[in-house]
Amino acid sequence: MAWGVVFWSIATFLTPWAARHSTAMLLAVRALFGLAEGVAIPSMSTHLFRWFPCNERASAVGIAMAGFHLGNVMSLLVSPIILSSVGINGTFAFFASLGFVWLSAWIGRIPNDPRDSPDISHSELQLIRAGKIDSKAESSQLPPLRHLFSKLPALAVVLANVANNWGYFVLLSWMPVYFKTVYNVNLKQAAWFSAVPFGVMALSGYLAGASSDLMIKSGCSIIHVRKLMQTIGFIGPAVSLLSLKYAQTPISAAVLMTMALSFSAFSQAGYFLNIQDIAPKHAGFILGITNSVGTLAAIISTVGAGLFVQWMGSFRPSSHSLQPSTLSLQFSTTYMQLQSKFSSNSLILPVVLELLLSSSQAQ
Repeated sequence: MAWGVVFWSIATFLTPWAARHSTAMLLAVRALFGLAEGVAIPSMSTHLFRWFPCNERASAVGIAMAGFHLGNVMSLLVSPIILSSVGINGTFAFFASLGFVWLSAWIGRIPNDPRDSPDISHSELQLIRAGKIDSKAESSQLPPLRHLFSKLPALAVVLANVANNWGYFVLLSWMPVYFKTVYNVNLKQAAWFSAVPFGVMALSGYLAGASSDLMIKSGCSIIHVRKLMQTIGFIGPAVSLLSLKYAQTPISAAVLMTMALSFSAFSQAGYFLNIQDIAPKHAGFILGITNSVGTLAAIISTVGAGLFVQWMGSFRPSSHSLQPSTLSLQFSTTYMQLQSKFSSNSLILPVVLELLLSSSQAQ
């Protein structure tokens, strides 16, 4: 993780210089940024698995991912201020410096394994290690991809990541432009309208994690808790985005987008943690694979949204055109996730899917 932060901080700092140099150089620097940033989520997942017991892991993920979402809030609010004060170079230099500040606190203080930490007591270590495989003794051989994708639970997690990233990155990339274009708000107002949903998402992600851990501690089955959280994480955003077409003011649109992202955060306690349940020895590797596929979906959805806006002439018709495909991904992967393990009472979901998709397409 530390090396990833080093390289993406350097890439961030070099971005304005690369843009002035040439398009090819800019693409190369951004590719370096993407490669370095790609290690963050798998590394974080592996680290949290090592450091937290099962019945506290969802809360830990909620806190960690809250930083991810609050980073979006910070960038949306701070970037216009820095840009207007010191220019484009200062904006990239500021965010690059944050990576090195984090490194100064991380390196030398946080070992990879709690057994290597002098600050962990024996009783605390026993609590953390309860029910876990000895990661220092386990085989380092990774499962073949063909074998991995032949397993329905693994395939369900991949498709859940695709559906989650499809909607999340469209909102992340296009929300400020949406508010400026559809509701004619200025860029400063658009930044606030775009930042609030991600701020609330940070809170809802933690609440989802804490609720998940509480249910597990009370005796609920882990797989049923994961399924419940994932169902909320997909159906909630789908219904909220369907309602967006009826929003008449920027405030009502912001409320619906906030609801969509807040419900989406429940996926952190769903498919994200389910990877550690189904493949604890290779959670980082599998999460890296699923994130790669999910990132491809994010690229397609983000570029596709722009092409639809250009083709249709405004966000209004394009958002309606994209809703059926987004809903199809969300509901079908929810159904597959529920059916993937120990499912017995999920047959109602295909009917819900059919009705909602027919309704969205008819409108």
